[in-house]
Amino acid sequence: MSTIRGARERARVEVTAAIKDEARKQLAAEGAAKLSLRAVARELGMVSSALYRYFPSRDELLTALIIDAYDAIGEVAESARATADRARPHPAPYAERWVAVAGAVREWALAHPHEYALIYGSPVPGYSAPMDTVGPASRVGMVFIGLIRDAFRADGLAVPPLAPELRGEAERITAEIAPDLPPAAALALVAAWAQLFGLISFELFGQFNRMVEAREAFFRQAVGELARSVGLRGRPAGR
Repeated sequence: MSTIRGARERARVEVTAAIKDEARKQLAAEGAAKLSLRAVARELGMVSSALYRYFPSRDELLTALIIDAYDAIGEVAESARATADRARPHPAPYAERWVAVAGAVREWALAHPHEYALIYGSPVPGYSAPMDTVGPASRVGMVFIGLIRDAFRADGLAVPPLAPELRGEAERITAEIAPDLPPAAALALVAAWAQLFGLISFELFGQFNRMVEAREAFFRQAVGELARSVGLRGRPAGR
């Protein structure tokens, strides 16, 4: 009996993967707003009623794709941070770790433009992301928060100034995302986060066309400035 159950579970995993792969092809060809369960079923040679046993609605399929995309980019960010932490002969300074993580996020986005657009592009009309997406969506952000936190604990963070009129806002944001950080650092992190994804989106969606040619070098320079804006220090001279 367990053998039959195991075979059924494997078959379900395979069919689920095939459905999501075909849905990603539709994202690339038509965009998320036109994702259709019937079209996915047709391309896979399934009847619609069979596909509904795996994903009862378009929104559930979209949610699965969104979670997969957030987990994929999150894994890339976490791996880049781990690699930078293990750098030899000395662990990379925190500013360099920031640049390494940002670069890995950019590379994933360029390699997976339609999945990036699904999670960081325009909202899908009629779709409201459920709470299931919150954890995966936070993975990249947690990597950057972790960098700031570790730098602060190691006295490697020059806390940026904070305008008095933003004190209350900074304290609220800090309480929500990183209670152990100075409010000014948390507010600067939110600003840098928005600018990072603005840089990536500008490149990915064509706003840099006929303007920026040396895009990788430009990106590294820009995210290096973002690292300094949140107070991260670079490699000491002469090391």
